[in-house]
Amino acid sequence: MSTTSRPVSATPEQVWSVLADGWLYALFVVGAARMRDVDAGWPAVGTRLHHSVGSWPLLIDDTTEVLEVEEGHRLLLLARGWPAGQAHVEIILEPRGTDTMVTIVEQATSGPGALIPKPVQDVQLHVRNIETLRRLAMLVEGRTR
Repeated sequence: MSTTSRPVSATPEQVWSVLADGWLYALFVVGAARMRDVDAGWPAVGTRLHHSVGSWPLLIDDTTEVLEVEEGHRLLLLARGWPAGQAHVEIILEPRGTDTMVTIVEQATSGPGALIPKPVQDVQLHVRNIETLRRLAMLVEGRTR
């Protein structure tokens, strides 16, 4: 299980407003190339983001589904990206003074990605999520200026 954290210069509410807008995910999630649709009610349990992964012209259409939500604090997602597989992705927001500590906990749960040895998998996920959190911070902080 890979855990990556980063402070964001914004309130949890400001970070949540970006997470609650499913159309923005392709702007910060590494590997997401475009959004095709967002279910009404996102991010309620059972709603999905319909996205494409990869690089044009080799795009694969897939989905990410909300498994659990604590509004303003936590999302647990089932991210699909076949043929690589699927993963549980937990995003946690914790207030830290005037900032928010954002943590991503990710683990491949099925498919070829889950067969990668755990230490190698964790390093790959951590490196990807460092960039995901950097992009998220820039997006949130840019909107709050």
